[in-house]
Amino acid sequence: MSTNTLSDPNADLEKLLTLRMPYGKYKGRALADLPGNYLQWFARQGFPAGEIGRLLALAYELDHNGLRDLLNPLRSSR
Repeated sequence: MSTNTLSDPNADLEKLLTLRMPYGKYKGRALADLPGNYLQWFARQGFPAGEIGRLLALAYELDHNGLRDLLNPLRSSR
């Protein structure tokens, strides 16, 4: 029997603000602050494997659907 671990959506939103892009043109920038065109490029090319890819896909969805403002309460509580 296999157990799948679901990620905590609140924790994922927090990670978007705290985790930094580990490579590329925007290395060092918080995932939440990556420009939309860069996230769109990943969406076209394919997101990397693992947690970083999952979080980049989440950042893309927030940007694509105009939901980046959902991060504002988390930003202001820091």
